[in-house]
Amino acid sequence: MRRSEVRAAQKRAAAMFEQTGIALTPHERENIEVAGFGLGDLESQGLELVTYINTDRYCAKELVLFPGQTCPEHLHPTVGGNPGKMETFRCRYGVVYLYVEGENGGTIQAEVPAGSEAYYTVFHEVELHPGQQYTIPPGTKHWFQAGEKGAIVSEFSSTSRDEFDIFTDPRVERMPVVVED
Repeated sequence: MRRSEVRAAQKRAAAMFEQTGIALTPHERENIEVAGFGLGDLESQGLELVTYINTDRYCAKELVLFPGQTCPEHLHPTVGGNPGKMETFRCRYGVVYLYVEGENGGTIQAEVPAGSEAYYTVFHEVELHPGQQYTIPPGTKHWFQAGEKGAIVSEFSSTSRDEFDIFTDPRVERMPVVVED
């Protein structure tokens, strides 16, 4: 991903935070993480993150999804004998369609990103609106997509070890590679 794309996504995410009254420090605004997952289509599959704290006991983040943007299917595995990350998503703005392992209700409201259909395998739908939350147990495959206005989700979890996340799509690169332009 080019640096200019990262800067544009950071600016757009910061505007969404400001619009919804979620205050960030200047340092947090300047360092919003932009995860394009190496798929070359941030608008379709990507995520913007602010990590407030991540210790060996707990983690707190804000996740921004642009309208229709999808965080690809993944799970948080056991690392070094520690169970994978347990995380609670609390929707703060917009609508989030979260998909986890479990019974498929037959139809889903999200659109699986074109060209990546083979890498989305769980379809138990959880629809989250502002003030609603859902806890994902460790080792559970999940993916999520914002509705038409985008979404902001607060994440409260055990320690985050994103570099160990296992994505269903083998093309995904979790740690961002940024090319200066």
